[in-house]
Order: sequence, then structure tokens, then C-alpha cells
Amino acid sequence: MGGLRIMTAYGIISSDLDPGSAIAPQLYLRLRDAIIRNRFAPGDRISESEIARACDVSRQPVREAFIKLAGEGLLAILPQRGTIITKISYTAVLDARFLREAIEADMVAILASAPDAGLIGDLRRQIAQQAAVVDSKDFIELDERFHRTLADAAGKRGTWRLIEGLKSQMDRVRFLSLGQFPLAKLIDQHAAVVDRIEAGDRPGANTAIRTHLREVLSDLPQIRAANPDFFDLPDGEIPEPVNAPIKEET
Repeated sequence: MGGLRIMTAYGIISSDLDPGSAIAPQLYLRLRDAIIRNRFAPGDRISESEIARACDVSRQPVREAFIKLAGEGLLAILPQRGTIITKISYTAVLDARFLREAIEADMVAILASAPDAGLIGDLRRQIAQQAAVVDSKDFIELDERFHRTLADAAGKRGTWRLIEGLKSQMDRVRFLSLGQFPLAKLIDQHAAVVDRIEAGDRPGANTAIRTHLREVLSDLPQIRAANPDFFDLPDGEIPEPVNAPIKEET
């Protein structure tokens, strides 16, 4: 079963590569997406030579993609033993959520300081699109767009790229929990963020975005229990996500 899963993922990675653009970045993005969507499972071995052959490219761009993915903790390159998909680092998930919450709280505060009608209109149209989806995978893509729009509007596009690198383990958890996504609740939380920005309410926007980002991993203990082979747990007592209500700043 594992071999079939891997070959299927190789086919997805190799399809429609653009020969006119650099290959390594394309392979990196496709491999990263396949890992995050759990098309590979932790412990799966992937082969530099097999991917190169499937994609009809040299091994060098595959090697470059592997190195970058290893830097994100998604791959482990083991000398003389090959390359394997890592388990989800439980500690990294909690750290990413903590950092993302702090960063995005500052972003929405910037936006609430000078509400922009064009941005508010764009965000509300996005929320309407989110409300129309029936597949949780489609919602994740729209959710990414929503948060990236906030970052762009706050003038923090480079910061969002940093967040994307930090939250790869967090995203793997999100795809594990697709069947448990409280879509209506998450969409309402997006609307609350936009409402507070439009009102110029910096403390309220802070509270709304922090509440939303804590909701994303509210069921992490249950996901971990249902998928024990997917997680790399810290030694000793396992920390739990902080999901207490946010006290609104004044």
C-alpha cells in the first residue's frame, strides 16, 4: 500500500512541470504540498533518483528540493540510509501556532489603525466564497488566501513567507483533521476579524484573530490520539494547546 501511495504522489509531483522555469523550486513546492496533505506518511522513503526519473530531470534539482524540505523538518536525509518523511513535530506545531498568533495579532492591529474600504470589501467577498464550499480541502486553500490577504494589506508579505515556513507542521495537522473542521465557526471568526478591522477596533481585532487561531488547533489532542504514528512527541509530560478565552485588551 505504501509503495502505491508513493508512486501516486510521484505522478502528482511530476505532472505539468514547466521546463521554462527553474525546476528545483517547482519540485520543492510540489513535494511540500504532497507531504503537508499527507500523500506521504511519516516513515515513507522517497528516492531522489526515482523522483528525477519520474520527472525526467537530473538529480540536482531534486537534491536541492530535498535540502530545503529537510530544513523545514519535513524530510530527514540519512546518509547511507536514504530519505524519509518525518513525523509531525508536536512541539513545532505548538511553537508555530504561538508565533503565528503573535505576528497576525500585530498585522490586524495595523489594519484596524487605518481601515480600508477596498480591503474590507475583498475580505467579505472571500468570506462569501468560504461559506459556499462543501469540501474542507477547498476551505483550507481559501483560508490561506484570507490570511495572506491580511498580511499583504498590512505590508507584511515577507513576514507571511516566514510564517509559511514555520507552519508546515501545523498545516499537516490541519489536513489530518479535515473531517472535524468546524467550517461555520471558522468562517464566523473570519467575519469577526473583518468586523473589528472595519470598526477601527485594534483591541477587538487582536482578540478576534487570537481566538480564531486558537480554534484551528483546539482538537489537537484528539487528532494526536487518533493518529499516534504521525507524531513525534516530546519526552516527559506532553504540553497541551492553550485554548483559554482571550482577555480583550483595553
